[in-house]
Amino acid sequence: MRRLLRTAPLAAAALLLAACGTTEPAADDAKESTEAITLTDASGAEVELDGPAKKVVGTEWNVVEHLVSLGVDPVGVADVKGYQAWDSAVSLKNEPKDIGTRGEPSMDTIASLKPDLIVATSDLQPAAVEQLRKVAPVVTVKSADAADPVGQMLKNLDLIAEATGTTERAATLKKDFDAKLAEGKKALADAGLNGAEIAFADGYVTSNQVSVRPYTSGSLVGGVNERLGLKNAWKLKGDEAYGLAATDVEGLTGLGKVQFVYVANKGDASSDPFGKELAGNSVWKSLPFVKSGDVHRLSDGIWMFGGTGSMEAYTDALVASLTK
Repeated sequence: MRRLLRTAPLAAAALLLAACGTTEPAADDAKESTEAITLTDASGAEVELDGPAKKVVGTEWNVVEHLVSLGVDPVGVADVKGYQAWDSAVSLKNEPKDIGTRGEPSMDTIASLKPDLIVATSDLQPAAVEQLRKVAPVVTVKSADAADPVGQMLKNLDLIAEATGTTERAATLKKDFDAKLAEGKKALADAGLNGAEIAFADGYVTSNQVSVRPYTSGSLVGGVNERLGLKNAWKLKGDEAYGLAATDVEGLTGLGKVQFVYVANKGDASSDPFGKELAGNSVWKSLPFVKSGDVHRLSDGIWMFGGTGSMEAYTDALVASLTK
């Protein structure tokens, strides 16, 4: 299975195919509470913890990023190698146990870690979540929400912070995130790019067929772009969770003169059709943004479904690409 384009986010990929400025956790973070914690997660379940969770397992990369950003090094992570390749903007600071894939974590491996808490997303099958609840308390966060992508990301951060006793750290992360967006918006405006149209996408190749995945305004990246003063050029409707759509190279002909930005990964040979397979394609070469040189590949390792750290890294990379 592909790491970004076919397996992550798992729910969105299934639907569409039938998804540098990182702030480091402070060493002297705020005083921690040792009192018991009761909270309600995204599934509506009431979760009781004896105190702030320390030994935490993350079944999806976005929650792992939140944990690391909050200063909580997870003891178990789904697909560690994949995380290290796709989310190096917020690097792991320890050597967590690999608990299997994000879609099918190993219950035995997780149980062997004796975690205080397991953090999962709504993408994980309910039956799997129920199995996990037999191992340790589980906090489920909503994977994404195209109606308010940035707000949902921050809501997930707050819920995980509540479970780990790091709410003050979360407040700092949100403040830094807002500051980074304001800085990026000003830089783009100073460069005459306020209101500029942007089309963000990723792509992949299967059996010599190029597929393109547009990130509409309902995607997390789309939400960040709008906060940066940019206008989403995609006219396609994305899915209700991740705001992702599907098209092909012919579907790009309606974009017009835009800034075309995409992400790929050097570790995945099929993840960069824009820079490889389409190089000699007549339709691709005829596109206005290709002719004008307004095609930008961002740095590897920025997870487009991550947290504040990834979105800060994205902002830095985007501004640098558009203003150079």
